[in-house]
Amino acid sequence: MEFDAIIIGSGFGGAVTACRLSEKGKKVLVLERGRRWEKNDYPRKSGDAWIWNNEEPEKENGWMDFRVFKGLFKGMTVIQGSGVGGGSLIYANISVEAKEDCFDEGWPKEITYTKLKPHYDRVGEMLNVNPIPVAQATKRYKLMQRAAKEIGVPERFRPVPLAVTFREDWSENLEDCYNPKHSQTHINKHGMEQGTCIHCGNCDIGCPVQAKNTLDLNYLAVAEKNSTEIRPLHNVVNITREKGGGYRVHFQKLEAGQKVDGSATGKIVILAAGSLGSTEILLKCRDVHRSLQGISAMLGKGWSSNGDFLTPALHTEDVSPTQGPIITCAIDFLDGKENGQKFFIEDGGFPDILGNLLEADVDSFSKLHRRLLLRTFGKALRSRDPLKQIMPWFAQGVDGGDGRLHLARPWWKFWGKKRLQLKWDLKKSKPVIDAIVAMHEKLAKATGGQPLVPPSWRYYKDLITPHPLGGCRMGDSINEGVVNHKGEVFNYPGLYVADGAIIPKSLGLNPSRTIAALAEHIAEQIIHA
Repeated sequence: MEFDAIIIGSGFGGAVTACRLSEKGKKVLVLERGRRWEKNDYPRKSGDAWIWNNEEPEKENGWMDFRVFKGLFKGMTVIQGSGVGGGSLIYANISVEAKEDCFDEGWPKEITYTKLKPHYDRVGEMLNVNPIPVAQATKRYKLMQRAAKEIGVPERFRPVPLAVTFREDWSENLEDCYNPKHSQTHINKHGMEQGTCIHCGNCDIGCPVQAKNTLDLNYLAVAEKNSTEIRPLHNVVNITREKGGGYRVHFQKLEAGQKVDGSATGKIVILAAGSLGSTEILLKCRDVHRSLQGISAMLGKGWSSNGDFLTPALHTEDVSPTQGPIITCAIDFLDGKENGQKFFIEDGGFPDILGNLLEADVDSFSKLHRRLLLRTFGKALRSRDPLKQIMPWFAQGVDGGDGRLHLARPWWKFWGKKRLQLKWDLKKSKPVIDAIVAMHEKLAKATGGQPLVPPSWRYYKDLITPHPLGGCRMGDSINEGVVNHKGEVFNYPGLYVADGAIIPKSLGLNPSRTIAALAEHIAEQIIHA
């Protein structure tokens, strides 16, 4: 075997397992379909590499992968990151533990909150997790806190842990406060250069000062220092067993607009390509290439959108959704006492795309013109806030978790290759979405806002999720899941899944820390096997 371990994907599952295995002297290869992004490469203007095209990744291998699954009077759009660092590149920095009672049912008996707690703590330490400093609380944070009080549940409000490095003395009172000049550069405990947060609101499209503690600045940095090899733009297409043991991973290297076939062998293989990615690879191995035909019939089942929903509201006061970290706090209804539904309300936000475009256009001028323009208009560009009265009320909820991923052609096509499809039943998930919408409306009105429930949900029952879960769910046996509590695929020793695909049910809150904690657990099982 060329490698002790080949890891497919570099998000919260792949980064963690690469780090821990390499620390033990294992020879590790990470195959990542996306690019290695540097802070000067982040997409900002039209024509930049925004989109990952799953059909032609050799031509378009940009920042985000949008998968649209349409059904009869319902639909689901899944948003995923693409690059070294996986979902950590585009997520909203939230690193929160799942509720203790989440593990009471639906999980293998070996997976409990108590057993995961040391792993949760280790993840928090690696990602330097902390809440936003009190003095830097955003307008949205204060609105959320007031909303909880207005509806009589102030005890449910809480700040959420963020994987962000803050400067304690940053303040909106600083002159031109969102200017990168206010970011303090330092070397983090993993030996990587970072800055401190300037509340610019660009968390989801690449932090320009690297205050966001993405995986390339911690877990992957440690892995590479321990000789892990990371190959960007390597898209995995198949996995086969080797006669003498181990596996061969077949990939296409994306370069110069072409796909170049290649392969590598490893004693073990860890799939960490995300809920859609890992499930799709295994479906193709089982049903198309027939290289791994013994995978459980549960493959693809138990998929969840994690109950994600966003309701914008128009407020009379300034909310400034494009300034500050994307999410900073929550109102916790996961105890199920609100109409029997479990959900987690958060303050949403989004980047100021127009402002970024304007600043990017300024960069296209000559140095002299750029200096003159920034000196004259720079502060105005950075302080402009055209959507300042929009509050994006966000949430996750415990949905039905009964989606099914599978490979198929559209019914009218009798030719061509099969593609990943999603069957999603609205019935079991609708109650929690309705409860979230009702609470969003209640909170908005309690603070003088006018909720604007998206027509896409009201009329078409379309949803969008950045938190897909399931597809290779954990189980006690092959009849209940695709992998066991160790993340090992039933019938295939040495083949593992370590990402959101193995989570067997909706968590009802941001899943990144649970995914990473499970990856810590899986790495520990592999090391001590």
